[in-house]
Amino acid sequence: MLGLNHDAIKRWITIITAFGVLAPLNSLAEIIDYHQHLYSDEAGARSSPGPKGIDADNLIAQLDAAGIRRAVVLSVAYSFSNPNKPPVPNEYEHVMAENNWTSAQVAKYPQRLLGFCSVNPLRPYALEEIARCAKDPNLRTGLKLHFGNSDVNVDNPDHLARVRRVFRASNEHHMAIVVHMHANIDHHRPYGAKEALIFLEELLPEASDVVVQIAHLAGGGGYDDPATDAALSVFVKAIERKDPRMRNVYFDVCGIAIPGMWENKADLVVHRIRQIGTNRLLYGSDAATADNGPKSALKRWHSLPLTQEEFREIENNVAPYLRNWLSAAESRR
Repeated sequence: MLGLNHDAIKRWITIITAFGVLAPLNSLAEIIDYHQHLYSDEAGARSSPGPKGIDADNLIAQLDAAGIRRAVVLSVAYSFSNPNKPPVPNEYEHVMAENNWTSAQVAKYPQRLLGFCSVNPLRPYALEEIARCAKDPNLRTGLKLHFGNSDVNVDNPDHLARVRRVFRASNEHHMAIVVHMHANIDHHRPYGAKEALIFLEELLPEASDVVVQIAHLAGGGGYDDPATDAALSVFVKAIERKDPRMRNVYFDVCGIAIPGMWENKADLVVHRIRQIGTNRLLYGSDAATADNGPKSALKRWHSLPLTQEEFREIENNVAPYLRNWLSAAESRR
């Protein structure tokens, strides 16, 4: 804390609410991790490679070690409907169970963890699950979509129509969207500038009233894939021309500094970050696995050639969808 009293904190929350944009969390000077996951034992078993299970107690201990106060926890319920893995009997029951488990876990730390629901947007039960999550106080803030895991191909008209409905439903339920928009890498699905333009023109208009947080700077981790920069460049150009569809779009930097996957592109990454603007960027570290704990992820992030002021601005940003939760959390401190 910087010696600010509760009234000062409330004034900052008011400023954030009034302007509807990211504002620095100067009243706390604490980092928020905008891209975290918890895994039930069952969900962990479906991840390869991945954790065998990460619960809230485990995550909080790792956040404490990293000096990170709060985290946005993105459910991995979508993993039970990965079409490229063996099907799960009674799939929707498993999806609901994982979302419910995530809700119960974040409820253990209501001042530190905020949960997001998740679902495969191509599944027939997607809209039903979004509506159900919208009634859960621990999940109603937002929705996580993973185009790669769900094998979404926006070049496919049927896929695009289904995802448009999901974006529209999220907007109607006032749920922010965090989206891993990079298409499936293992199966070489098309991805690049064309797909980013479809996202801009066809999907963003369906969720114009809520925050859309594009994960991994529009990639899948690292920055070695040229398709990632091609996709991100579409959004950079849209920002530069003040495209109104970008009004509520933000980017997280989760997973960019993966060892061996960005070093030769460091200058390009920093250039893109500056083109986007630090006010649109959110820090994230991804699942707290053995080789990617929050502490080590934060250290790698600081190996990017950004200025200390730029690091501070990004790490202290407060996303609009956190307003009510942060205000409530601060009132309980």
